[in-house]
Amino acid sequence: MTIIIDGSLGITANSTTSGILIPSGTTDQRPANAAAGTLRYNTTTNQTEIWSGIAWTGITAQSYTVSYLIVAGGGAGSNNSGNLSGTGGGGGAGGLLTSTTSLTPNTAYTITVGAGGAGVTLAGGGSAGANGSNSSAFSQIAIGGGGGGPGPGLANNGSSGGSGGGAGNTGTGGSGTAGQGNNGGSGVSGQNASGGGGGAGAVGTAANASVASGAGGAGASNSLSGSAVTYAGGGGGGGSSGLTPGSGGTGGGGAGGANNSNGTSGTGNTGGGGGATGAANNGSVTSGSGGSGIVIISYTGAQRGSGGTVTSVDGNTIHTFTTSGTYTA
Repeated sequence: MTIIIDGSLGITANSTTSGILIPSGTTDQRPANAAAGTLRYNTTTNQTEIWSGIAWTGITAQSYTVSYLIVAGGGAGSNNSGNLSGTGGGGGAGGLLTSTTSLTPNTAYTITVGAGGAGVTLAGGGSAGANGSNSSAFSQIAIGGGGGGPGPGLANNGSSGGSGGGAGNTGTGGSGTAGQGNNGGSGVSGQNASGGGGGAGAVGTAANASVASGAGGAGASNSLSGSAVTYAGGGGGGGSSGLTPGSGGTGGGGAGGANNSNGTSGTGNTGGGGGATGAANNGSVTSGSGGSGIVIISYTGAQRGSGGTVTSVDGNTIHTFTTSGTYTA
């Protein structure tokens, strides 16, 4: 390569097969007293930058691709209507989204991790389970799980959500969101059994007459964390005397409570639905709360962005958000 220095043209390099290597280093290694026009390659942000005299400014926008998992908060299980023989439906799992997207360096992206729906306590009349809260990242929104429907004497349908809540006694399961989760299970008309909440991988199980309430639907396995983990299982329907409660779906779903017993809460940071209470007409029993959601971001190679808990597995950098925050690309 021939380098020509000319007062009017500056520096000219004549070559078709090589290039000019400019200084490079991390953000912390930037020169302390740079002159305006100083050019360097930043190995932290992976882009060329120039000192304007006021600030370092990136002059290349080298976007990169990340994979992401977004799970919303699970819905709570319901309690019954104050009828000793009545049971409520399990909570639906939080919606689950996974895909890839292209990010722009030095851009801040808001990450929202949804809370699970709060469990409800029997207070004479019973009530439906609360829906979970949405999670979001990169303009993609995972919908919170639907709460379970209460027992006899009330509107028994499960609520719709990422996955639908299971129905109490005579109702139908809530609807899941397409591409995120499944419907909740139905109750049995004229009987005491209730449905399980839907999961990311399967519908909630329908009640089996007055033999058993439905189990929560299974969740979905994902390996973005560096190992296979199952998320977003549905909550189980409640039990009563002579009626078996529904088990929680794999992926953090909480089991339904036995007669006069609390429901089990969904596991935190899985988006699992909460289990319904067992039948009771006195005392204080509380349905299981939904599990909180999670957001995971992964990309190939050394760390480029910041935010969340950062780990490295098999050549991939992984950012895990168990609470809301900011990812800076």
